[in-house]
Amino acid sequence: MAGQAAQAISGGGKARESYFDNVKFLTIVLVVCGHAWEPLTYGSRAVTALYLTVYAFHMPAFALVSGYMSRSFDMAPRRLKRLVTGVVVPYVVFETAYTLFYKWWQDDWKYPFSLLDPWYLMWFLLALFVWRITTPLWLAIRQPVLVSLVIATAVSMSPDTGGDMALQRVLQFLPFFVVGLVLRPEHFERVRTWRMRIVALPVGLAAVVAAYWVAPRFDAGWFYHRGSVVGRDGMTAWDGLWLTPALFLLALALTACFLAWVPGRKLWFTALGAGTIYAYLLHGFVIKAARWDGWYKHEWLHTPLGEVAVTVVAVALITVLCTNPVRRVFRFVVEPRMEWAFRRTEPKRPVPAVERERERVSVAGG
Repeated sequence: MAGQAAQAISGGGKARESYFDNVKFLTIVLVVCGHAWEPLTYGSRAVTALYLTVYAFHMPAFALVSGYMSRSFDMAPRRLKRLVTGVVVPYVVFETAYTLFYKWWQDDWKYPFSLLDPWYLMWFLLALFVWRITTPLWLAIRQPVLVSLVIATAVSMSPDTGGDMALQRVLQFLPFFVVGLVLRPEHFERVRTWRMRIVALPVGLAAVVAAYWVAPRFDAGWFYHRGSVVGRDGMTAWDGLWLTPALFLLALALTACFLAWVPGRKLWFTALGAGTIYAYLLHGFVIKAARWDGWYKHEWLHTPLGEVAVTVVAVALITVLCTNPVRRVFRFVVEPRMEWAFRRTEPKRPVPAVERERERVSVAGG
């Protein structure tokens, strides 16, 4: 089995792509389930436990995989173009769309619009831009993971690091992206052995049990990394010295458990992994509409059967949003070609499959 895992990750092409497409699809499923579960956490300890467990690692997992896919980013014109068309343009378009959506639905036309203050889930695209544009620096310095963790810890201790450009989140999730940059195929081989899978089971179970135990008194905001630790639950700035590294290690451990059990073979949802950016950008409209329109006021949804139904609908929603028909309709704003905006600075040549895989944007938000 270990040999099969090694072949799936370090072997060429299709097996490797299947694994990471599976990772991206399953992670975006967790993202949407988390968003769909949030209104149910106020009355269900079990849902809260699942919510806390998922939020402890799902965004770190996305950042890590995004870092792994960004290892070849070197500021070449072709990659800068991909960064603009695949990250910057969707950010501007959907940040505008979400703001207008809020203004219209809430009838609040005075609500301010700012590209420097990302709304709801748009922070991750802004973070991805910052992380990718600094990739050459992280690949050039010694001990990049340690340096990024020091930065994240310092930011978590500083309440003066404001909300502009979501800097708290961008810098506190930065270490996970940097971890992805330094990972190699052999690291995934080690995680996906049956020994690690067996270890992952009690670790994951312990995380759920611990989440159930702390659910009534634990603030899920600790996993959002929206602000500093100062003043939250009586914490001081010095508590960031141990709390930020502790949350980092917890997220890495749970991410490893998750990655260990992601299948490496091609399955019915594998091809959907290529459409995660579409699902990420579009699902927020449905989630917010459900909240604002009072869908969760129905008491039945707050029963065990109703909670299962919400989960099934969330999975179905994300599955549909990753499909080819949806991608064809929204490709002009999510992955625009924009040949008219760029000079041809490199001769056209076939791009190796490995490079195409690394350049594909892996996004999601919470």
